[in-house]
This record gives sequence, structure tokens and C-alpha cells, in this order.
Amino acid sequence: MEPNLHSPERRLIELRIEHADLDALIDAAAHAAPLDELLLRRLKKKRLQLRDEIARIELALDPKEPA
Repeated sequence: MEPNLHSPERRLIELRIEHADLDALIDAAAHAAPLDELLLRRLKKKRLQLRDEIARIELALDPKEPA
């Protein structure tokens, strides 16, 4: 059986990997001298966008039942 390359589960894995890569890049940029504030802000904004997309996909895959 061929895995679906466009499944939400696969996209979620890709986004989590990209988010982890951005975390590492942000950590490295924060310790670099001289500090590039604009780059750091852009990376953090991208990381937040990824986190929002991850949350959206997780919710779509496992919707919460009303209480």
C-alpha cells in the first residue's frame, strides 16, 4: 500500500519538522554576534504561523467533542 503523500497526517509531520528546524535556527540566531533583530523577528513570526497551522490540522484530525 502506497502512503498518501498529501495526507493531513504527513503534512502535520512535515510542519512539526519545519517547526523544530526553526526553533534550532532561532536559538542559533539569538546567540550569534552581531544579533540580527529583523531576521530573528521574521523567524519567530514564521514559527508562530507554523504552530497555528499545526494546531489547525490537529484539530481537524481529532476534533474535540462538546462537553
